[in-house]
Amino acid sequence: MSNLNRVRLGVNIDHVATLRNARKESFPDPIKASQIVLSAGADTITAHLREDRRHINDNDIKNITNRFSNKLNLEIAGTEEMVEIALKYSPFSCCIVPEKREEITTEGGLDVVSNFKVLSGIVKKLKDSGIRTSFFLDPDKNQLEKSINIGIDCIEFHVGKFCKLLNLKKIDEANDEFNKIKNLSNITFNSGVEVHAGHGLDYETTKKIIEIQSIEEVNIGFFLISQSIFEGLEGSVKKMVDILRER
Repeated sequence: MSNLNRVRLGVNIDHVATLRNARKESFPDPIKASQIVLSAGADTITAHLREDRRHINDNDIKNITNRFSNKLNLEIAGTEEMVEIALKYSPFSCCIVPEKREEITTEGGLDVVSNFKVLSGIVKKLKDSGIRTSFFLDPDKNQLEKSINIGIDCIEFHVGKFCKLLNLKKIDEANDEFNKIKNLSNITFNSGVEVHAGHGLDYETTKKIIEIQSIEEVNIGFFLISQSIFEGLEGSVKKMVDILRER
């Protein structure tokens, strides 16, 4: 497979809002963070509007869409409330993710097989409104095939297991997971669906995952926001953009 253009970067700003909400202050401001990461070379802003509003809230979504036209990738659970919010603010992209109240972060991929009918209806509503749609999936062939059948625009593979294995130096297991992601990414790409990757990515795991030529976009949040304590937000984003340009 030939080399594609530079891998796009979406920066998830949820944890800027997490820090703001910890003290119920007006800072740090997710809008200011969005401005910095876009100026530093990121392509899009990702924000997960959770049902319990634990970090990003409705006003944040409103402000991001008003200030940064066609830059918001909105992550939502597949519920009627969240779909209505997406239709109201009309982000350029909407990623449907599984969500549990008790989880600290998204623990796995969407179950498209068990929720095919509901998810098909959601995708139709979003696409009819001109919103690019994606699913957050574990690297599972059955889930992928059902997603392609729905007519999804993008698949974002949950690569957290691979990242953890690589960071633990469990090389053989990491390679097995990498090859699974690579195989399914190629199937996705050859089906005419965009391939994205997210969850658990840092500088080193990103260098490895973008060896998969069919991956066109990565979404990274917690690492870049955490690393900004040491390098500054502009610095951490610029370093990641440089890594993505090396492919």
